[in-house]
Amino acid sequence: MNPAKPGETARTPWIVGVSGASGTPYAAAVLRALLDAGESVDLVVSRASRLTLLDETGISFRDAHWRDDLREWLARGADGKPGKFETDLTDVRYWPAGDLAAGPSSGSYATKGMLIVPASTACVAGVALGLSKDLLQRAASVTLKEGRRLVVAVRETPLNGQTLRHLVTLDDAGAIVVPASPAFYAGATHIQDLVDFVAGRVLDAAGVRHRLYRRWKGELGGGARPA
Repeated sequence: MNPAKPGETARTPWIVGVSGASGTPYAAAVLRALLDAGESVDLVVSRASRLTLLDETGISFRDAHWRDDLREWLARGADGKPGKFETDLTDVRYWPAGDLAAGPSSGSYATKGMLIVPASTACVAGVALGLSKDLLQRAASVTLKEGRRLVVAVRETPLNGQTLRHLVTLDDAGAIVVPASPAFYAGATHIQDLVDFVAGRVLDAAGVRHRLYRRWKGELGGGARPA
């Protein structure tokens, strides 16, 4: 990456980590919204998440062809239909999960914070215990130690006591835990609406402006009326 030239603003991205939990449409919605908001993104896709992505979308995510594979992924709706969205990937940088010498592995690499979506229980445990077994976990540990915002969108049910204790550990360390729990008061009529609600709550926790869902205005029955 080239350093900023005089008069230019240095690139300060959000790191988006995608772990192996079910819920790749959540990650796609978050990525699209970040880019639509003009944010820079550093993407880390775990090895386990590639299997989930292949299972949920039929897309093989390859290091050597990540841009083409990411474009195909983000174009897909939550219903699996291709060609629904068009996203500019100009300000996305991809880091292989096995690259522990990557920028996000160091606290001196400037970022706005990190969003893990979806977060598997294995990922939650690894970050809570500080294992840093891959770049995703290492970047999350760096985010916490540097006092930056870490949002963890955990996707699992039911949650056992061990995972709950790990989530409390993350909360104590300063992370924001956002369960991938869709709500219905926003008037969802399609699976994409439910996915976008969760993605929107992740972005709310990060402080990123978006228009992914209709917000509660204190009016009962609002979800049944057209937006």
